[in-house]
Amino acid sequence: MKRRSFLALASAAVASRTFAAPLLRTPLAATSSSLLAQPVVRFIAFGDAGTGDDQQLQLARVMAKQQASKAFDTALLLGDNIYPDGDLADVAGKFEKPYADLLHNGVKFRAVLGNHDVRNGRDAQLKYPHFGMNGRAYYSFTQGTVGEVPLVEFFALDSNAFDGAQRQWIEGALSASRARWKVAYFHHPIYSSGDKHGSDEGLRGKLEPLLVKHGVTAVFSGHDHLYERTKLQQGVQYFVAGAGGKLRKGDLNRNSSFMAFGSDETSSFMSVEATPDKFSFQAIDTAGKVIDAGEMAPRARAATARSLGKEPLRRFAVAVPANFLASL
Repeated sequence: MKRRSFLALASAAVASRTFAAPLLRTPLAATSSSLLAQPVVRFIAFGDAGTGDDQQLQLARVMAKQQASKAFDTALLLGDNIYPDGDLADVAGKFEKPYADLLHNGVKFRAVLGNHDVRNGRDAQLKYPHFGMNGRAYYSFTQGTVGEVPLVEFFALDSNAFDGAQRQWIEGALSASRARWKVAYFHHPIYSSGDKHGSDEGLRGKLEPLLVKHGVTAVFSGHDHLYERTKLQQGVQYFVAGAGGKLRKGDLNRNSSFMAFGSDETSSFMSVEATPDKFSFQAIDTAGKVIDAGEMAPRARAATARSLGKEPLRRFAVAVPANFLASL
């Protein structure tokens, strides 16, 4: 009887240990992919918009439709927010009226200054509540969380006056950031295939080493009135999204060595969605047509479980030794 009892207990132990691993792994897989809510941040980006003319109004209507379906809550304004000279006296017709639906639905605009803005509107725009700068020409903010760290951190810069103090600030801010995705935006592009302005190579020399060193994923600029997505430059993706209201047809140099895709045929804005695993983007024109789209993975990829604020899955897997049966 003792031998039979021992064999029965041994069989039960073998059965429980044999099936323990797959039973544990299945719910963990489900937890990491579906049971845990997937954090998401959605925003749009565009620049050179503040004209008050039909192109701006038409594109703004498409943005409102996009917001109704995608529910983004942030808009990055890439400068030249009010033409021709940044005067806040024109803000009603060139910002508040075109984007009335977005403002009504709670979308928060976070602006940077363009070269037209600083002619006669620098201080007033910095303090204008709906531009979200809170008196600062350069600043950062975060959105979403992944465990205990930000999902996205945005770094807004003043490319009109990128001095030593601003350089010191951005280097410290980028270095301190623990965000899954780091996004920089400023008016003057350091990579642009536009014939009118093109790449700001002086700014590139000062800023690009910091963007590369500190793992920035994407950079958004305006200034050239077109849309462009570059080839990756040392791991960083650059966009020119300066067709938000003023379009410069025929300005794109299609022989550019660093351009991946571009359009100077229609006004457009960018719509972006970030989750812990991917950074998806679309460029959308005045007809609501997607003219460019893609996605990126994080530059420094972490385990899914760790990115959600949990320990790695291997801590919970049950390994059954190969010689387990022989040891009973």
